[in-house]
Amino acid sequence: MQKKKVTFELEIYNSQEELNVLDRELMQAAVLARENAYAPYSGFKVGAAVLLANGEIVIGNNQENASYPSGLCAERVAVFQAGARFPGIAVKAIAISVNSVRRVVDTPAAPCGNCRQAIAEYEQRQTEGIEILMMGSTGEVYKSASITDLLPLAFGKTFLD
Repeated sequence: MQKKKVTFELEIYNSQEELNVLDRELMQAAVLARENAYAPYSGFKVGAAVLLANGEIVIGNNQENASYPSGLCAERVAVFQAGARFPGIAVKAIAISVNSVRRVVDTPAAPCGNCRQAIAEYEQRQTEGIEILMMGSTGEVYKSASITDLLPLAFGKTFLD
């Protein structure tokens, strides 16, 4: 038997003001998308903004449903919309911003497992990393270089060959 430790690096910025101009613009698009989220049940609003290789920014926000499994997360709404509107164009980065109607969220929230898997599919298909930026409604911004940092040992098409 052997043991293997899996680690990754995470850049942490004190606020979105420390981000470069492009990352800050992408995060601002996620913040604006968050405000239009449909979250009447959880009160937890999420906005996502996807930067494509052609410079387009595509947004998404969470869409809840009284039948909870029927809703969809902001990250998948944005990524799937990008894939539908701009097929074959690489995803360069995804910014995610969260907030709650019950309290100010001052820590970043990472994508759920379903969203990580969906983003991993795009990253595997395009064979280049997708940067992930995460922020609450205020405070620090986390940045990872690839979804594989957040989903090590991801399942993918190679298992189905």
